[in-house]
Amino acid sequence: MAKKAEGYIAKAPIRRLMKREGADLVAAEALDKLINYLEKKAAGATKDAIKITKKDKRKRITAADIREATRGSY
Repeated sequence: MAKKAEGYIAKAPIRRLMKREGADLVAAEALDKLINYLEKKAAGATKDAIKITKKDKRKRITAADIREATRGSY
């Protein structure tokens, strides 16, 4: 039995996204792996955006900060 993942991203929307992209059947373990990957990427982007806001002496993370963090151009 697979260990139940307790993350921030819900399984149902990700499963719908995968289905919309053409995946008819998705194993629970594959879904958990994708969610884990997405959560790690989101956490990394947030950490990078925080560095950007601190460098600019701000407190609020903006869409521009996330854009810059995900491009890796800071």
